[in-house]
Amino acid sequence: MALIDLFFARAFTRGRLSVIHPDGSTRTFGDGDPAWPGVAIRLARGAALRIARDPALGAAEAYMDGDLRIEQGDIRDLLTLAVGSNRWEDGSPALRASGLGRVAESLRFRLNRANMARRAKRNVAHHYDLSDRLYDLFLDVDRQYSCAYFTDPTTTLEQAQIDKKAHIVAKLAIRPGMRVLDIGCGWGGMALYIHAKTGAEVTGITLSEEQLKVARRRAADAGVADKVRFELIDYRAMTGRFDRIVSVGMFEHVGTKHYRNFFAKCRELLSDDGVMLMHTIGRAGGPGVTDTFTSKYIFPGGYIPALSEISQGYEGLRMYCTDVEVLRLHYALTLDAWYDRTVAAKDAIVALYDERFYRMWTYYLAGSMVSFRYGGLVNYQLQFARDRHALPITRDYMMQAEAALRA
Repeated sequence: MALIDLFFARAFTRGRLSVIHPDGSTRTFGDGDPAWPGVAIRLARGAALRIARDPALGAAEAYMDGDLRIEQGDIRDLLTLAVGSNRWEDGSPALRASGLGRVAESLRFRLNRANMARRAKRNVAHHYDLSDRLYDLFLDVDRQYSCAYFTDPTTTLEQAQIDKKAHIVAKLAIRPGMRVLDIGCGWGGMALYIHAKTGAEVTGITLSEEQLKVARRRAADAGVADKVRFELIDYRAMTGRFDRIVSVGMFEHVGTKHYRNFFAKCRELLSDDGVMLMHTIGRAGGPGVTDTFTSKYIFPGGYIPALSEISQGYEGLRMYCTDVEVLRLHYALTLDAWYDRTVAAKDAIVALYDERFYRMWTYYLAGSMVSFRYGGLVNYQLQFARDRHALPITRDYMMQAEAALRA
């Protein structure tokens, strides 16, 4: 049995995977359970070596280059079999690099995780300054590029993103006249929602020039540019005091070396009775490293933190962590919706970029989805306050406020 077949036999234990080798021979792996996808792939010459050397990056690049072709099913099905066969909670290793590859990956991560201000802007531009048209094709109408909140798995993406905003804003206990800072404001949807629902004045900050243009245009079109302002500025350079701070999907770009600086700056920017809500992807287990595919092609400089790493960032700053919520499957549902919309828009995306970009994007979305559905990724929502009396002493107010916002 070829080395690559030994790898497939270990990695694919559920469903059915058929592998067609360059010489035309076919091997089948898995238990044939019809509840799992049936997938057939064809490998070009050299693809097996790429996968065996570094399964995660090798498989991704072989797929992107067309050296790994899927003849039955799609890339989501293939990754579902791979990661679903090795669930995080079962304690089994999912597809990962060889021992030597893991050492090199860890070293690379340590060398590159410093995310100084000059590098941070370049890293953000790599991903968020892509064509506006691309994001219109797979996101909801408000362009919420973060985990939605599904009160029911059958909820539409649009409704789930509205419910996400309500869920977050309810936790912040915002009152009219308050000043709110949105760190990493994206295309402005959260800031505009906060003002519309609470009357608060909002300042959104971003490092993406393309997102800034859209956010400012949206505020102007809504006639609220004097109440909802957007700035191109690093959070480290921000000044002033705010009653509330919200940050959604930005902490993943801060860099582990800067967690303490991030929380110290947020505490400095909060008023004495200020409250902050941070929404971030997180690891259910301990600290790790960013996989090579993600750091090379999707989010250079990005890192998904463990809860223990987040805690080390704010401990000792005399800022209360007043609430923690773990969202387990919400991002898997979100990514499924994004993937389906991306596949439906294939022709438009290929016209914008090319076939290789389309395959890269679908691999990114499918890989992220299986990481939340079967791997060790979750979403954390953490609430902080400078003063113990800043919020009610029970969580009841959150549910009441959320019901009112959704009504």
